[in-house]
Order: sequence, then C-alpha cells, then structure tokens
Amino acid sequence: MYGENASPNAEQPPEQPLREPSAGSAAPAVPARGVLLVDTSRGDRVGEFRGVAGPYWSLRPVGGGREWEVEPRFVRPALLMEQLRARTARLNARSRGEVL
Repeated sequence: MYGENASPNAEQPPEQPLREPSAGSAAPAVPARGVLLVDTSRGDRVGEFRGVAGPYWSLRPVGGGREWEVEPRFVRPALLMEQLRARTARLNARSRGEVL
C-alpha cells in the first residue's frame, strides 16, 4: 500500500483559449496572456504566458521572477494539478515575505 498511488491522476491537459493569428500571418495561434503553461524542455517548469518574442514564447514563473523564452513546440497547457501546485507555491512564498 505504501509507495503506491491509490488514485493515479488520469487528468488530460485542459483546452486553453487560443487567439487566432492575424489575417495573412503564418504564425501559429497563441494562448491568452496569463495562461499557465508547462515548458517540457526545462523539466516541466510551469510558467505564465507573457507574450511572443520573435519565434519564441515568453513565460514567467508564477511567483514572479525572470522571464524565459521557449519554442512553442516545447509548451503544453498546465494540468489543473500543476496549476494548483504553482499557485500554492506562490502563496506560500508570499506568506514568508519573499513575494509581494
């Protein structure tokens, strides 16, 4: 019993709202600003979508900090569990006075 997950997470990534590319643009649709995404190229790091910088998407840690850029092919929507974990970490850091 110990060490086994009695109820494994079978959750699928949620459908995130996407903005359509502008007319005549070959760029892919991008998520709305503020959507939580997972960067699979950096060990499933969760970040908040901030915008597009050339061919890259800019993400920022949920608790604040330095933005980083990632290729869109390495990004997926965050699961609800990952969103909860990231927001809880931010609130804990805020309660310790590390984040405003």
